[in-house]
Amino acid sequence: MNPTLKRFLAHRLVWPIAALLVLVIINTIARPSFISITVQNGQLYGPLIDILRNSAPLMLVALGMTLVIATRGIDLSVGAIMAVSGAVALTFISSSPAPEDLSTVLIAIALAVGVALVLGVWNGFLVAVVGVQPIIATLVLMLAGRGVALLITGGFITTITSAPYRFMAQGYLVGLPFAFYVSIVAIVIVAVLQRRTALGVLTEAVGINPEASRLAGVRSRGIVWGAYAASGLLAGFAGILYSSNIMAADANAAGLYIELDAILAVVLGGTSLMGGKFTIAGTVVGVFTIQTLKSTITFLGVPPAVSPLFLAIVVVIVVLVQSPRTRSLFAKGADAVRGGTRRTVEVAS
Repeated sequence: MNPTLKRFLAHRLVWPIAALLVLVIINTIARPSFISITVQNGQLYGPLIDILRNSAPLMLVALGMTLVIATRGIDLSVGAIMAVSGAVALTFISSSPAPEDLSTVLIAIALAVGVALVLGVWNGFLVAVVGVQPIIATLVLMLAGRGVALLITGGFITTITSAPYRFMAQGYLVGLPFAFYVSIVAIVIVAVLQRRTALGVLTEAVGINPEASRLAGVRSRGIVWGAYAASGLLAGFAGILYSSNIMAADANAAGLYIELDAILAVVLGGTSLMGGKFTIAGTVVGVFTIQTLKSTITFLGVPPAVSPLFLAIVVVIVVLVQSPRTRSLFAKGADAVRGGTRRTVEVAS
């Protein structure tokens, strides 16, 4: 195989992007309107725009999950943190005498995200300081967090009427959904901190070998703690977007199973669950892949009870295609075909 082509195929983003493009092509063939974009009152509409908007909460959660997984951890509590964040924000707004005021909404968002940050710091404390296994430490909050959200809302689904709060998930800015801009800002901030500073190298060092990085002078405890705090913070913003989309705080449904989608997006993007090397761009591609898959399932009319099975089958196929062994077999097959072609030419000449 040509060395340049070999290096190209070995790049960690090639196969995730290829999987996403295949999904887009299949959807376009099945329904040409999939790639159509219309303009109404200066705002863009269409299936692709819906994917950009609907993927925003998962994008935020997956970015935080990428940092946690890079440190050899896992965060199962992000869905519960989303539920708590939405409950705090909507409870504050519903009890306010001026729910339509922008100041009220900003204070509610600040309180909700602050609580989410505290929960993320708590997870980091259990993992980095106390030494509890990440899956156990976050499982505790995963189970208890929704109970906390139910206590905040009094066991009911809290609904509000507030135009500024609705704008977070349903509003448009310069033709595109405002939620998409929120996810873009999060991507840029995380990418700059992790790829333009030494923080990314330290995070990977801790994930590759925590003990060696500690002996080298890296404050691994602070790195791990910060990753869980960032995960909680981003999950808090995701909870704001989710509750803003339905204008209600549903402690049971908010962020349900989103931790699994986030882990899947990170893995599909090329980040290893063993920690160490991670890719923010890969996570972004993974999120769009999952959201496109969900859009495909909805279009095909797959019953809700069967959709998880359909999603699992497609994901297994995508993961197998991206696996190192499949890449190796593909490379060997290409070399064999090229060698056979060369021998045929030699015989003919």
